Amino acid sequence: MPQPGSPASARDEQEPPGAAPAAGRPRSRVRWRRLWTAAVIVVSVPALALVASGTALYLLSTGTPHAVTRGGDAVWLGHAWVDGRNGDPEVAALAARIGGTGVRDLYVHTGPLATDGTLPASLYPRAAWAVTALRRALPGVRVHAWLGQRLDPGLMDLSSAATRAAIVRSAGQAMAAGFDGIHYNFEPVDDDDQGLLDVLDRTRAALPRAVLSMSVHQMEPLPGMSAAQGLVFGEERWWTPGYMTQVARRVHQVALMTYDTAQPTEALFTGYVRRQTALALAAVPPSTRLLVGVPAYHDDNWTHHPSAETMRAAIRGVRLALGSGDRRDFGVALYVDFAATETDWAEYRAGWGAPAG
Repeated sequence: MPQPGSPASARDEQEPPGAAPAAGRPRSRVRWRRLWTAAVIVVSVPALALVASGTALYLLSTGTPHAVTRGGDAVWLGHAWVDGRNGDPEVAALAARIGGTGVRDLYVHTGPLATDGTLPASLYPRAAWAVTALRRALPGVRVHAWLGQRLDPGLMDLSSAATRAAIVRSAGQAMAAGFDGIHYNFEPVDDDDQGLLDVLDRTRAALPRAVLSMSVHQMEPLPGMSAAQGLVFGEERWWTPGYMTQVARRVHQVALMTYDTAQPTEALFTGYVRRQTALALAAVPPSTRLLVGVPAYHDDNWTHHPSAETMRAAIRGVRLALGSGDRRDFGVALYVDFAATETDWAEYRAGWGAPAG
């Protein structure tokens, strides 16, 4: 999940009350000393926090991992499955990759929804074929319609009742193609967004037989960080435990997007995933399946360093967070099939994906 940037906040210099020094030079020295002190504080406090958080994440990457798949994993699949680009050869290749692993659910990109919440039927002409073909090749695997939105025309307004109603109608429209469930992926959604909760409530009521799942934002690493993020950046993209619980209670599955973290090394990324997994384990009720999203893509930018955000590092973080605990309704979700390499699939199988015994 991309995090906001960190532009410096300009602050007007305020002189303290009181008489000014008689001579100009001492006044200048006092002012520059104050400026220097302020600069040191501005630079040092975030730097110390960064060092401390980096040390904490590194320590979280150590230990002996336990846990393996519980048979509740998932994979996000690209749009080629529903628009006619993929056919029987791709079905056979996917079945060979995930057959015998813990993958139980496939989130097939069926949108994107328009910003008003509508879903053009022209986007998924082969959806019914894809559902049938995937079920035939992978018995017992469920196929879900992944509904998100494009960001470039503007953000979807979940505060609009008309938009929320259109989203629910679009979900019903997708279910008519034969999908087992609906997987929502709305980004960005601020912490405590009530519009999202209403969409989930309405979807459950309208589609009681559908498996409902949701891609969810990362959680605030420490209490108060979401509010601080809102003050600095004007948006709260880290979710608090309370809001995560509210979302999770309304769905059957949540998939935590623990990637695009800007972590520079595998060890720090492992520690970050371990922390996020532990926070989610505490916030997501046992009645809801928790899936931790793991990266199987290789974009190279400031939020995602492919040498750090590896499948191996993510799986290790998940296993360390679980320890020897036995939360049964748990899995990992691989993002995304069309970018995954053979190394990604092999590391998933070796580190997690092959059921015990």
